[in-house]
Amino acid sequence: MTPVDTFRRPLRDLRISVTDRCNFRCTYCMPKEVYGKDFQFLEREALLSFGEIHRLVRLFREQGVEKVRITGGEPLVRRKIERLIEMLAYPGDLDLTLTTNGSLLKQKAEALKNAGLKRVTVSLDALDNTVFKAMNDVDFPVDRVLEGIDEAARVGLTPVKINMVVKRGVNDADAIAMARRFKGSGHIVRFIEFMDVGHTNGWKLDEVVPSAELAARIGQVFPIEPIEANYRGEVAERWRYLDGSGEIGFISSVTQAFCSDCTRARLSAEGKLYTCLFATEGTDFRAPLRADASDDMLTGMIRHLWSRREDRYSELRSAGAAQSNPPGVHKIEMSYIGG
Repeated sequence: MTPVDTFRRPLRDLRISVTDRCNFRCTYCMPKEVYGKDFQFLEREALLSFGEIHRLVRLFREQGVEKVRITGGEPLVRRKIERLIEMLAYPGDLDLTLTTNGSLLKQKAEALKNAGLKRVTVSLDALDNTVFKAMNDVDFPVDRVLEGIDEAARVGLTPVKINMVVKRGVNDADAIAMARRFKGSGHIVRFIEFMDVGHTNGWKLDEVVPSAELAARIGQVFPIEPIEANYRGEVAERWRYLDGSGEIGFISSVTQAFCSDCTRARLSAEGKLYTCLFATEGTDFRAPLRADASDDMLTGMIRHLWSRREDRYSELRSAGAAQSNPPGVHKIEMSYIGG
């Protein structure tokens, strides 16, 4: 029987970070001031092996998990990531997806598709090259990400979802251009409120562009209307163009209780399980894995953790979100457990 948490939310989704490293230094995620050349990332032996990940996924699937998303850091910098995809994809009924910054997607898309990946989500915060380079902070050109999106579409990793984190005064002026670029393409752009994850991204409430404001801006140019969610726990609110040319989404990570129906668990690159994106601590699965714990023991850990889960951070956040990082509370960085 699928475990449910204290709010009767089932365990349906597992997000797996395969590395804490990334080749970008996006200012809202892994700023250079913190993640500089001397930053100590995890050693290779500290990372869960592909075999260890595969075993945990099998156990999670037995507990009702239907969807697995591979994240990072940047997952495509993990060596032979295609092999992990191949291991997880068999026998083929798992909804297996991956989130990437797109920098290596053009080279990797076909191999990922052949290995069994179903879809990709690409983080793309601007179409203006100057703005995009300033946000990724490694001088990476936007055209190469766009080429990766085109290649993903060509090989069938569709629909491609494109995530844009919107910061007021930084890239919000590019939101309409983003909608225009992908309108009618079959791809789905999702606009994400700049969120208060971790402690290193310099989050400020006045840099948040509320989804309602952004929807109104876009709707003035391209009329849109809200539509129903695809499934329980879907994070993005879906909207469609009135002319039938596709849909967009809004993830209201600050202004709404966007995760009240959350069905996700998150596994960090070194094997800690987190039951919330805004968690302060996780549970170590690597140690029991490497101590030859039985399947029954590991399954018991999964069921125990989920049945006790009472996470509802976005509902408890103060109305203005000004105290979302109170003194003495250190939330896990988004780059550590994926988005």
